[in-house]
Amino acid sequence: MNNALLRDLVVLVARIAVGVVFIAHGWQKFSTNGMEATASGFDMMGVPAPTVSAWFAAIVELAGGALLIAGLALPVAGVLLFVDMLGAFAIVHAGSGVFVDQGGYELVLTLGVVALLLAAVGAGRFSLDQVVSPRLAKGAVA
Repeated sequence: MNNALLRDLVVLVARIAVGVVFIAHGWQKFSTNGMEATASGFDMMGVPAPTVSAWFAAIVELAGGALLIAGLALPVAGVLLFVDMLGAFAIVHAGSGVFVDQGGYELVLTLGVVALLLAAVGAGRFSLDQVVSPRLAKGAVA
């Protein structure tokens, strides 16, 4: 197997795995909790503009996760997901240590950095970005 094919397969697996997690978290904000409860939870955690922030997080996580899986507009989706996770890190999780079971930042750090990495390296050949713009599929740093 050549290096380019292996790279594109690994990027596809990463996009799908991380995209599923983002979709689950975005969908949870809409369905399980409801946006009013999500905004209330954000308010209790000290998130500024909790209603706007809740809607931003839910939409970015749900749509961004779907875009990761599809491999579409990856530079934009990846950066928006990184910004979403950066906010979660800075406002909510940073002071709680590393481990997620203690309210820590391991999940938001990992998701945010992988989203940023995908924005930089591109969606690869197994993506809608490859169909729309092959140059875009190679990433922002290619």
